[in-house]
Amino acid sequence: MTKLNAKIRTETGKKTSVLKDNGRIPAVVYGHKVKNVLLDVDYKEFQKVLREAGESSLIELDIEGEKEKRPVLVHELQKDPVSDLFIHIDFFQASLTEEVQVKVPLVFGGDSLAVKDLGGTLVKNISELEVKALPQNLPHEIKVSIDALDTFENHILVKDLILPKDIKVLAKPDEIVVSVAQPEKVEEELAEVIEEKVEDVGQVEKEKKTEDVVEEEPK
Repeated sequence: MTKLNAKIRTETGKKTSVLKDNGRIPAVVYGHKVKNVLLDVDYKEFQKVLREAGESSLIELDIEGEKEKRPVLVHELQKDPVSDLFIHIDFFQASLTEEVQVKVPLVFGGDSLAVKDLGGTLVKNISELEVKALPQNLPHEIKVSIDALDTFENHILVKDLILPKDIKVLAKPDEIVVSVAQPEKVEEELAEVIEEKVEDVGQVEKEKKTEDVVEEEPK
């Protein structure tokens, strides 16, 4: 389990800007039958932990002054809309005896002959999979091999994925995860989109001309 150090925070509201200036992120930890605790963590350390654990794996939160470490999940991340930097973290303290429901990212790998040799386009219908499991059994990611996509008729379904035995997938088994689209089909879809946009522009110009004529009519 990836470890993250944290300190008890007393600053709230606008005062948390001092923390951000010092390279720390305000945070809070909460959970079922758990009292909310205000925290702050080192920005760079959290970035490293997030890369390793993601938002679906347990993190061992080591709060300064507490004897026992807390098993937590990153429940919500807030970012500054301009700088895209993290500005607040919500940690959920999980019970190791109760299942939780989270979304696990899919990581696609391998080589598809339909893409490599036939010029097809890889179509990812699902980028993350919702699962249910005990927190300690949650995977960081789910790997999807596209080696089996040799033709445009091939596709990979949810039931085809190799998953840890201790997790329950909440998606439908026959839902398509990834497939390969034929080149001409992609071009046709792009042409349809372009045509729709041209029609929309033409309709707007037509309506504008009508409005101009109405405005120019003598009273």
